[in-house]
Amino acid sequence: MVKIAFVFPGQGSQKVGMGKDLIENYEEAKIFFEKANMALKEEGVDICKLCFEGPEEELKNTINSQPAILTVSIILFKLLQKFNIKPAVVAGHSLGEYSSLVASSSIKFEDAVKLVRKRGEYMQSATPIGTGSMLAIIGLEKDEISKLCTEISNLGIIEITNYNSPTQIVVSGEIKPIEKLSILAKEKGARKIVPLKVSAPFHSSLMKLAEVNLSKYLKRVDIQNPQIPVICNVDADYVKNKEEVRFALIEQMTHPVRWVDTIKKMDSEGVSHFIEVGPGKVLRGLINQIIPKVNIFNVFDSNSLKKVVENFKEVL
Repeated sequence: MVKIAFVFPGQGSQKVGMGKDLIENYEEAKIFFEKANMALKEEGVDICKLCFEGPEEELKNTINSQPAILTVSIILFKLLQKFNIKPAVVAGHSLGEYSSLVASSSIKFEDAVKLVRKRGEYMQSATPIGTGSMLAIIGLEKDEISKLCTEISNLGIIEITNYNSPTQIVVSGEIKPIEKLSILAKEKGARKIVPLKVSAPFHSSLMKLAEVNLSKYLKRVDIQNPQIPVICNVDADYVKNKEEVRFALIEQMTHPVRWVDTIKKMDSEGVSHFIEVGPGKVLRGLINQIIPKVNIFNVFDSNSLKKVVENFKEVL
C-alpha cells in the first residue's frame, strides 16, 4: 500500500524565476499568485514580480522570501491534488510548517501569506542586526555539538536550533560564541562548517520578542482543526486541533526544528513515498540522509510535476 507524505521547504529554498513556468502553464498558479498579491496589497508587495524578476537580494529578504516560498509551495500542492496525488500526512521545515497547515485546511491561504510576512518582520526585528547568526555543522554528532555549546556558553547565548539530519546540525546564537564554536567544531573533526546567510539567530531563545509579537498576531488569525494529519517541528508529533496548532506556531519561534524525529516518525508509521513540495531540493537531501534508499521525489516546476505525475501513475 502506498502512503504518501508531503513535506514543505523553509527559507533559503527561494530562487529568482520560481513559479514563472507554473503561471505560464496552469490557471491555478495565476489564481494563487493573484490571491497572494491581494493579501499583501496594503504592504505594497508584488509576489509575482519578486518571484519572477527578483532582484535576488530583495527576494532573499526574510519578509519577502517567506510569503513567496509559501505561495509557490501551495500552488504546487494544489496541482498535485489536481492530478489526484494526495498526502496521508504533511509536515514542513520551519517556514514550511505554515505551508503544511494551509495544505491541511487549518489556515486559509490568504491569511497564511499575511501571517508569514508578519513572522518575517518579527524575526528580523527581534535582535539588532549583526548581534546574532546561525551556523550549520556537518559531520559531528549532536551530543558532541551540545557539549561544545555548553562549554562556551559563558561567551553568550548559543543553542542547537535545527536537527536537520544525523550529520547536519544547525546552531543559533550571539556572534562571539558562534565564532568560537566554528573553531572548536573544526578542531573536533567537523567535515564542513557553513555560516548561514540569515539576518537573525532563528529558533533560539534570542527570538523571544518575535515569539511574543507572533502570539499577539495569531489571536487575530482564524485557525481550524487540521483536515490532514500535520506533524509539527517543536515535538515531532501531531497537532490535533486548532489550539495545538496555535501553540506549536508560537513555540516554534524559540525552539529547535526536530526534522530528524519528524521524518523518522513518518517512516515508523508506514510512509512509503515522500514528495518535497516547493522550490529547491534541500529536504530531499536531508531525508535521504535520515532514511537511506527511501522513495523521495520533489516538485518545484512544471517539468518536475510531470515526472512525479508519471511516476505515481504506476503506484496509485
